[in-house]
Amino acid sequence: MPDWLEVVLRTLFGVLALFAMTRLLGKRQITQLSPFEYITGISIGNLAASISLDVEYAWYLGLIALSVWVLVSLGIEFLQMKSIKMRNLIDSTATVLIKEGKILEDNVKKERLTTTELMSKLRKKSVFKVADVEFAIIEPSGEINILLKREHQPLTAAHLGIKVGPEIEPQAVIEDGNIMDEPLATMGLSREWLYEELQKLGVTVENVFFGQVNGFGELYVDLYDDQLQVSESQQRATLFAQLKKIEADIELFGLTTKNAEAKQMYEQSSKQLQQMIEDLKPVLVRC
Repeated sequence: MPDWLEVVLRTLFGVLALFAMTRLLGKRQITQLSPFEYITGISIGNLAASISLDVEYAWYLGLIALSVWVLVSLGIEFLQMKSIKMRNLIDSTATVLIKEGKILEDNVKKERLTTTELMSKLRKKSVFKVADVEFAIIEPSGEINILLKREHQPLTAAHLGIKVGPEIEPQAVIEDGNIMDEPLATMGLSREWLYEELQKLGVTVENVFFGQVNGFGELYVDLYDDQLQVSESQQRATLFAQLKKIEADIELFGLTTKNAEAKQMYEQSSKQLQQMIEDLKPVLVRC
C-alpha cells in the first residue's frame, strides 16, 4: 500500500476513533477543562496524530494507547463522583478572590493572578467596580463567578412581589423556508394556524429564513430579505386594551344603575378586574 494512502486511511480511522472516544467521555471533556482533562486532551491529540503519520508502527498500538487514556479518564471521573477528597485533589477547589467589596490579596497571589487580569475578568462579567461585588470566586476551571451586592443586583419580578408564571420554551417552527411540524405540535399548534399568522404579517413561508413561536403563542419571523420590515404582533397589547375597556364599562354600569345590589356587584367585579389587570400588566405591556 502506498504511504500516502496509508496516511489517509490512518487519519480517517483516527478521526473516527477520537469522535467515538470523545462521545464516550461526555460533554465535560469539551467544556472548561480541569488540569487532568487538559493533560488528557493533549495526550489523546498527540496519540491520534501518531496513528495518522507514524507508518512505521502498527496502527492498533496507537489505538491501545488511546483506549488506555480513555479508560484512565473514565476511572478518574468515577473517583471524582464517588469521593470528595479525590475531587478536590484532582480538580482543586474554588477560591474566593473578593469578599464584601474587598480583594483578598493572598488568594489572588495564590491563584497567580495580577490585578489587571482580575479586573479584565470582572469586566467580562459586566462588573467595573470592585466595591459592587459581594463575592467573586474562581472555579477549578479558571472561570470567575460573581455575586453582586444586593443593592447592585438587577431588579426582578420577585423584588417587586410579582408572581410570574413558568416560561414556556420557544420553538423554531420555520427553518430555511421549511415548516417544522414537530415543534408546532409541541406548542399545540397546526400548519393552518401558522399560515394564518403569516398572512397577518403579509409574508409567505418561502420568504421566511427563520420563524419562532414564543410562550405566548406569538410568531416571530426573520426574512431572507433584510430590507423588508415585518410588523410586530399586537395580540398582548390588544388584550390589555380590551381588558381596560371592560373595566371602564363595568365602572360605568356601576355609576348609572340605581339598584344598590347591582351597584355593589359591579363595584366588586371592577375591583377584581383591576387586580387581574395589575397582575397581568408586566406580561401584557411591552417595555
